[in-house]
Amino acid sequence: MKTLIVIPARGGSKRIPRKNVRVMCGKPLICYSIENANALKAYMDVDVAVSTDDEELSGIVEKRGVEVVIRPAELATDKVTLDPVIYHAMQTMEEKKGCRYDTVITMQATSPTLKWETVKAAIDFFENSEWDTVISAMNKPHLSWGVVDGKITKNYEKRLNSQELPPNYLETGGFLITRRDCVTKEGRIGEKVNIFEIPEEEAIDIDTYSDWVLCENILRRKKIIFRTVGKMQLGMGHVYRCLTLAYKLTGHEILFVADSGSDLGISRIREANFPIRSVKDEVEFEQLLKEEQPDILINDILDTTEEYMTMVIKYCKRVINFEDVGSGAKYADAVINALYEKGDKLHNEYYGSKYFCIRDEFLEEHPREFSETVENILVIFGGADPSDLTGRLYDICKVLHDKHPSVKFHFLLGFAYPHKDRIVTDEEHQIYVHSDVKRVSSYMNKMDLAITSQGRTVYELASMGVPSIVLAQNEREAEHVFAGIQNGFINLGIGSKQDALTIISTIRWLITTPKVRQEMQKLQLSKDFSKGQDRVIRLILNDPDDED
Repeated sequence: MKTLIVIPARGGSKRIPRKNVRVMCGKPLICYSIENANALKAYMDVDVAVSTDDEELSGIVEKRGVEVVIRPAELATDKVTLDPVIYHAMQTMEEKKGCRYDTVITMQATSPTLKWETVKAAIDFFENSEWDTVISAMNKPHLSWGVVDGKITKNYEKRLNSQELPPNYLETGGFLITRRDCVTKEGRIGEKVNIFEIPEEEAIDIDTYSDWVLCENILRRKKIIFRTVGKMQLGMGHVYRCLTLAYKLTGHEILFVADSGSDLGISRIREANFPIRSVKDEVEFEQLLKEEQPDILINDILDTTEEYMTMVIKYCKRVINFEDVGSGAKYADAVINALYEKGDKLHNEYYGSKYFCIRDEFLEEHPREFSETVENILVIFGGADPSDLTGRLYDICKVLHDKHPSVKFHFLLGFAYPHKDRIVTDEEHQIYVHSDVKRVSSYMNKMDLAITSQGRTVYELASMGVPSIVLAQNEREAEHVFAGIQNGFINLGIGSKQDALTIISTIRWLITTPKVRQEMQKLQLSKDFSKGQDRVIRLILNDPDDED
């Protein structure tokens, strides 16, 4: 079938002056429609023409190898509809090419988010049917009202949720596909009409400045893959950090990828309603990268190898690594090691607490005022607690109760903690257990003292000004030097190697020395975590507007 695509584009525009030639995300607006139309030439016999009355537009169009149909002045006024414009362009092109088209497609110049693949699918739908006309539309069911005989009247029979309402198709400016015989000066729509539904983000027709801003945001949208891990032996910190960042990257296309053994992490990500895929090995992950071709890959999997990094950079425009001190780190565009205060001083490394991505809830809560008396102690060892430090402290707190009967011990058990059956509330010993708490900050800002591991939780406790005792889960965690006395923490080293008597005596000492706890709180609150998220987001998106 011989097809003509007509892109109507006047030079004048009242709401957004000269909008068709204005640059949007690096190129004139009209170029998006031209590129879509030209992409179809590889699949069908198609001519492309732009109908315009504007010299500047003509120059832009001709530079891209597209025919220009000069629109007569009488067809370039605000009151003229598109029907005679398309008819004029069709007749002009038929005369010039010495042919008669079978199909005529109108594609507006003001639909920059429309994808050529969507247009091709619509053309295939049209050519394999008996329809005279197929129109792009968006399904937008909504409770609406109209006016009948001067009275406001509802356009529905029963109030329902939007997903239960019947279809309500709104035409978009994307495309109108019609048989050539249906094109006249008075119209382009035949008797047999159907709708081709397109996604909402492809349905925007730029008419106002708000539309323009929305389109720019969509066109700047990145496809971002988070490669992360969440399992018992490694804990859930990597997953939680990735989720924190994913929430901040609203508007971008997000996909999580985890190895098939990360069942705990996969479960948590699914609970957060993000799409996730599992891979069994690097070969399978490479195939995924080939398919997805992400703009950005974020590795939160600890140390990377040179082999792994040389593979991923073949498919990803930008690669960001977290907590990576492996041989592959040098290949990343940025390595963010917030839990370490110094590294190898490579050009791509960003170290220290200023890059810690604290969750939004901690930016909203306020630290409590210092209390001379310890009334509430928090015990929190992360999402999984692979060393079961929770179990050790559960027994220790029963011993402490004998000497400090008025102190309440609050255990916050993580999502993946495996021993919830035996760590239970024991009111006799003032022990209260809370499982999988959704808003940890609301507990922390009521505490006078905390016992925790040496991961991301120490930053959260510091932001709430809770003097804390730290027991590391493993050797690697013990390398995170933030949790030291210089920042308001008593660090007892690796928890599994520390004896119960030392832990008990340290807790008792802090209970009875308010001046020490007060100084610890001052050191904690001297840290500012409010800009860490923004710093990291700028590094991920390669935003040059960085104060550092």
